[in-house]
Amino acid sequence: MKPPLHRFREFSNRDSSGIVNRFPTDWPLSARRLSLSRIGSDLHRSDDALFRSPIRGFPTTEDVYDFTEGDKDQKDLLGGKGANLAEMTKLGLPVPPGFTITTEACREYLALGQEPGELRVQVTTALRLLEDNLGRRLGDRHDPLLVSVRSGAKFSMPGMMETVLNIGLNDASVKGLAEESGDERFAWDSYRRLLQMFGKTVLDMPGEVFADALDKAKSTKGVSSDLDLDVDDLKVLVSTFKQGIKEHSGVEFPQHPREQLNMAINAVFDSWNTDRARLYRRRERISQDLGTAVNICTMVFGNLGETSGTGVAFTRDPASGRIGAYGDYLPNAQGEDVVAGIRNTFATSSSPSNAASCGCCRPGWASAPRRRPSGSPRNWSTRT
Repeated sequence: MKPPLHRFREFSNRDSSGIVNRFPTDWPLSARRLSLSRIGSDLHRSDDALFRSPIRGFPTTEDVYDFTEGDKDQKDLLGGKGANLAEMTKLGLPVPPGFTITTEACREYLALGQEPGELRVQVTTALRLLEDNLGRRLGDRHDPLLVSVRSGAKFSMPGMMETVLNIGLNDASVKGLAEESGDERFAWDSYRRLLQMFGKTVLDMPGEVFADALDKAKSTKGVSSDLDLDVDDLKVLVSTFKQGIKEHSGVEFPQHPREQLNMAINAVFDSWNTDRARLYRRRERISQDLGTAVNICTMVFGNLGETSGTGVAFTRDPASGRIGAYGDYLPNAQGEDVVAGIRNTFATSSSPSNAASCGCCRPGWASAPRRRPSGSPRNWSTRT
């Protein structure tokens, strides 16, 4: 049973609204997001005290649901993805642990222009429960918990809104991930992916900044695939990406894991109102007022090697509607690689031998890399 969650909007607005209103009008969106996140991180230190001394008389609200709560009938509140993740968890399927921020919180955020006052506290509670259950801390320097932050509206809007993977990595935790996984290249590959997605999605940087740097690294190495870059190449690429973030956004990449999480959540909320999302909803006759849920999910890594992978799976042929198992996948990759078209995917229906070799048909998943006995399956992640 969760502790009661009370509204502290008056408290939070009293502390932050004066600062928010004093932002220079010419500040870029990325700088304002970073400043808001740091204000919230300062307020975050008082969360425990607030829970220990609840204020009576405030109405209770629930903006965050663990995957163990909710069900498939709550798509209005949890979005299609969040409701189905809750339903699959309820059925006992191997869903990586996590929690969902509701569409109501998104609508309130968009109306206020900032986070609802109680949301930060509720996210803290859900995150600490997740950390306690898994025995790891977000961004820990020795055994880090990493999470993904994904959009999830009531109706599917493929490619219209934002996703950030590997939240929690920084200059210290990348070393812990390398030690815990026993694979240094995997850890630095995951870090460069975070920097690339964070820069594009959260800091509104042009993707060419990162694509050009990656192409240059491959050209310098004399290879055509990012899989051929070794750990030293990836370390240099991480440094290049961080410098690019500072030059193009005007801010340093945030090293505090919670700051990364807060900024990613806000970026997903903001992505509801991008031009492309609004045009898509208009074309598909989807209401502009629904808002999106945000799903924070324990990372399952598809880039751990050739026995890991990522893909898109359907229970019907997307072209004809015929019932069956259809999909595309990539071994040793993360989700963005499938939709970006930077590598040729394999079709699960036409290449059964490849599908079997990547591990997608084997049972089991792991919420973080662990050393495994020889021959045991590694992680398989699907984009939904």
